[in-house]
Amino acid sequence: MQDDLIARAQAWLAEDPDPETRAELAALLDAGDTDELASRFAGTLQFGTAGLRGELGAGPLRMNRSVVIRAAAGLAAYLKKQGHTDGLVVIGYDARHKSSAFAEDTAAVMTGAGLRAAVLPRPLPTPVLAYAIRHLGAVAGVEVTASHNPPRDNGYKVYLGDGSQIVPPADAEIAAEIAAIASLHDVPRPDTGWETLDDSVLDAYLARTDAVLAQDSPRTARTVYTAMHGVGKDVLLAAFARAGFPTPALVAEQAEPDPDFPTVAFPNPEEPGAMDLAFAKAREEDPDLVIANDPDADRCAVAVKDNGAWRMLRGDEVGALLAAHLVSRGAQGTFAESIVSSSLLGRIAEKAGLPYEETLTGFKWIARVEGLRYGYEEALGYCVDPEGVRDKDGITAALLITELASTLKSEGRTLTDLLDDLAVEHGLHATDQLSVRVEDLSIITDAMRRLREQPPVELAGLRITKAEDLTKGTDKLPPTDGLRYTLEGARVIVRPSGTEPKLKCYLEVVVPVSDHTELPAAHTKATELLTALKSDLSTAAGI
Repeated sequence: MQDDLIARAQAWLAEDPDPETRAELAALLDAGDTDELASRFAGTLQFGTAGLRGELGAGPLRMNRSVVIRAAAGLAAYLKKQGHTDGLVVIGYDARHKSSAFAEDTAAVMTGAGLRAAVLPRPLPTPVLAYAIRHLGAVAGVEVTASHNPPRDNGYKVYLGDGSQIVPPADAEIAAEIAAIASLHDVPRPDTGWETLDDSVLDAYLARTDAVLAQDSPRTARTVYTAMHGVGKDVLLAAFARAGFPTPALVAEQAEPDPDFPTVAFPNPEEPGAMDLAFAKAREEDPDLVIANDPDADRCAVAVKDNGAWRMLRGDEVGALLAAHLVSRGAQGTFAESIVSSSLLGRIAEKAGLPYEETLTGFKWIARVEGLRYGYEEALGYCVDPEGVRDKDGITAALLITELASTLKSEGRTLTDLLDDLAVEHGLHATDQLSVRVEDLSIITDAMRRLREQPPVELAGLRITKAEDLTKGTDKLPPTDGLRYTLEGARVIVRPSGTEPKLKCYLEVVVPVSDHTELPAAHTKATELLTALKSDLSTAAGI
């Protein structure tokens, strides 16, 4: 067994085109570190509906040039079998370690396979790549990014020609083509032959961002902005300048791309402490709102001053605010969200007489809703211009929420005032999340099994009226690994994360409110219920 491990590592080493990972693997072999070798060679990084994502390093269970070349070759083979023998593949990348190398390898593989390849001119937001696919008439797109993962990670996200991320069965078909590659020596990789795009695609994307705003709307809201060490700053500033908003005050320490993300433990606005520098800047500047992008700028976080202190709005709160704003502007079309997002969107759509759809988790599903006008997911993802970008877009979402803040400001009101109005109109929809990050993935498997074998009958003193195992699918949803509990006045969904080693539990309570005077008591009740739901669910899942 150990001899087999050493042989596989040596075979991998012989093919590895990257001097850094070759040296890393050679050192492990020289040291005879079989435990570490086993952790890298115990399988392969699985290509799924998020593409690839993992820790950088040598070996088939890490992100590296060998893994990326195989992924690109598998994608190329898949595209050719679909009849796209000379189609265009457009490639974007963020500013993480190795991203530009992975993008160049992808371009070389596509060119070697007889396809045409075009690479964006520099690290740019993921939505620019999603836009470029349809703008250029590409048959597929690749974005090299690990989004908001830790600094040591990178990833590989695949889109097809409709501009949205892959869904089954394309993921399994691409994975099969990757698995069929015997040797990297079988993959032609010329040194030239692909195009490096100029700024015309970015200019076209920026011109398109204007379309999300209403003509002659107020543009007065002042913002503090952080790019979270990612690639959002230049594009967001250009979009805000075009729109005529005041120039955002930058969080200087996080403004420029830095793959080490030195000021945050996790470069995700949702993580504790990630917004501390932005709040410090807000206390200096006293803006109307704080905006943050994640490192690849497909997500948008919003913070507001509430009772004298800055607080992050939950993704569900921003989702409802943007929906209400679009309704007030007379938007037509389907409003959609994933099952883990707040049911408030459905109430807003119903009252406006608009179609409403629920999908599985992920923008790959939301983007495919027929007639989509607006889609959002609680993890800070918003699609406000589906004709331009069929994915979440942190730049256009930032524009739209700043327009809303400006409109309310002209009326002497704030985003929190509108949230209060929505609570009175539809009931207070309060959401929270119980998220458990693990080193050992068996903890997640055990928790899901325990909930299936010993399902709770009540949580937080509320009776469970319906328990659904989503692996069986529903009349509207394809199968997925998850559990959904409907309670009297609440809802709970439990699922393993698709992109991180986390078990995620999504909680929502709905407290009726008849007028504004009842709001403080309703908030208190909601907080108590959410706290009790977390506690009881933790016990039931054994986590």
